[in-house]
Amino acid sequence: MQYLIAYDFGTTGVKTCLFGAEQDIRLIASAYAGYGLYILPDGGAEQFAKCVRTIREVCPGTTVETLISDMKGDHAALDTVIAAHPEVLNHNVETVRELQGAVRPQARYERSLGVLRYCKEQDPTLLTKTGFMVGLGETEEQISRLMDDILETGCDILTIGQYLQPSPQHYPLARYATPEDFARWKELALAKGFRHVASAPLARSSYKAWEALEDVHDLY
Repeated sequence: MQYLIAYDFGTTGVKTCLFGAEQDIRLIASAYAGYGLYILPDGGAEQFAKCVRTIREVCPGTTVETLISDMKGDHAALDTVIAAHPEVLNHNVETVRELQGAVRPQARYERSLGVLRYCKEQDPTLLTKTGFMVGLGETEEQISRLMDDILETGCDILTIGQYLQPSPQHYPLARYATPEDFARWKELALAKGFRHVASAPLARSSYKAWEALEDVHDLY
């Protein structure tokens, strides 16, 4: 069995994202660490760690993936999550550098990359994972540079999915990518050196997560 532990996606208004979020129905099982974690002093790090430890106590051998915020770049908070050693640590970059300010007003591009880099440096055995959306107005060149920036952090697993505008108040949709686009981006990312890439219109953080683990082979 695999669990994904995630932070509040913004439905409570605690974390402002102009792109919104949809719950991925492909989860084998999900365990939400609670709403409003981002505003806790440690960004919810201890709650994530407690969830990981509790799952391991109740069901030894369970694979756990944590989808965390940037913890405001707090290394001590990240250390707390790392110490619990989830099999996969996921933090999404979400979009290209040029669109970060408009799409993620509370986040920072370099800070997100720094989270991935720091976690990998602190525990090289930890599988790190990130994802981004397309359809926000990014260019092919920007997507390629984004992949390079992510790969430089040592990130293992990449997800690429279509942005869907949840409401007129959210960031506007620029276009729908084609299946051929997603196939091309997957081929490009693998050629650059990612160990596993999930690239499809409905790909989200947890999209076919078991396939990523089987592909990477570290857990079996």
